[in-house]
Amino acid sequence: MDGPPRSLRGSCPFVEDSFSRLSSQTNIYGLSAFPKPKGGCDLLTATLKGKVICFRYHSLRQKIRPVAKEVQFTYIPVDAEIVSIDAFNKSPPKRGLVVGITFIKDSGDKASPFLNIYCDYEPGSEYNLDSIAQSCLNLELQFTPFQLCHVEVQEGSGRETVFLLSGHDHQIHLYKENETLHQFEEQPVEFFFPELTNLPSHVLWLDVVNIPDSTQRLTAIGCQNGFVRVSHVDQKSKVVLQSWHVQQDGPISTVLLFRLPSDGQGDTRGGSTTDPCPGEVQACLGNYDLLVTSAIELSVVYRDVLRKGLDDQVTLPDSDQYDSVLCATVADVDFDGVKEILLATYGQELLCYKSCLGGIPDPEAVESGLASQLRGEFRLLWQRSFQSPLLSMAYVDLTCDGVCELAVESLKGLHILQHSLTSTAALVTERLRCRVPLLDNQGSGQRAETEADGHLPESPGTVTEMEREQTAECIG
Repeated sequence: MDGPPRSLRGSCPFVEDSFSRLSSQTNIYGLSAFPKPKGGCDLLTATLKGKVICFRYHSLRQKIRPVAKEVQFTYIPVDAEIVSIDAFNKSPPKRGLVVGITFIKDSGDKASPFLNIYCDYEPGSEYNLDSIAQSCLNLELQFTPFQLCHVEVQEGSGRETVFLLSGHDHQIHLYKENETLHQFEEQPVEFFFPELTNLPSHVLWLDVVNIPDSTQRLTAIGCQNGFVRVSHVDQKSKVVLQSWHVQQDGPISTVLLFRLPSDGQGDTRGGSTTDPCPGEVQACLGNYDLLVTSAIELSVVYRDVLRKGLDDQVTLPDSDQYDSVLCATVADVDFDGVKEILLATYGQELLCYKSCLGGIPDPEAVESGLASQLRGEFRLLWQRSFQSPLLSMAYVDLTCDGVCELAVESLKGLHILQHSLTSTAALVTERLRCRVPLLDNQGSGQRAETEADGHLPESPGTVTEMEREQTAECIG
């Protein structure tokens, strides 16, 4: 199908709050968000010419103001070209922020790649970025680095966060902390990730999701040659339970695993003679979708990969009309409880796609009479134009107010987009207004019950714990 008419497309709900110009351009691996100990997130962005900028919102004179400050990370030569950056907080009970930076040093006749890992073990300095930037482990690499990311793995009865680094040698390299020596060391990737072996090409993007309330995970890879693979793994036994792959025509820029509401058309535990998930475990694992974006093809979503593998493909209309899609994220940007897909392109466009499956009915589609026709598809909800190509983005809470901002990095700098305060406040007010009659009815029923039991009713101003939870749920 060609998708819905343009009349169904809405306007972007974000307004630009700030723009920070970079001294030189970055790339698709140049942005990392990390959580602060007291809530909210900060951003690290790396430029190709060796500069690392920390972006945060700072309280000054009773106002929240954006601040972009260069961080002087040690052991990055002036002629170095930064390839990728990543940061994470250690898994509890450990404490501390860890930053990883890969770069290539121009040594004249040959280029020398390195991985620097920064971590401060001094008590009181574990989260001090300036102190962390001075505590460096410098590792020379024997391969050209690409994406640097982190994943939490199960180790015995505890959890540990490790770095994963893809290289041009068709391998994924794993770096894990040695607590005794206070440093990170490379360890065989197959010991923790048996699914990340025998790769046909170098991996451009990797995504790992630990399935809640289980010892299992899903791992997706997208390669330079168009190869896409999803693996279902049991972490405890380190066994690959199932694996699916597909070959596309061009380089894969992003793979993302995410969840959307099911279509409600039948129980996911039945209706099919094939069950990719062994035993009865599949029923409680939930349905995970896979987003795949390509440099030259339409972006696609593979629905319910645990049950259907890569057989159920849905395309994102017009996603190939704005040059290459370079990055993507999945987030609920309209607060209806169902996540939208955001694509950022080299053609300077930010695209937002809405699922017409499950969740709150799409008002525009219902009003137009196309709801049944669009069921199971994605439609382009809105788009926003920029002045330069878009390279990376993150949807995180930068202002610590409970509402996330959208950070979009372009060739020229870092854009911070915020939800419109007016529309967000109106939405909260409307949902509270809808909740009040329910709370009143519930309160009346509770008072009648307590009086019948011979107990004194609560005073009119008393708010029960259940009411507080329902109100918080309504706002969120």
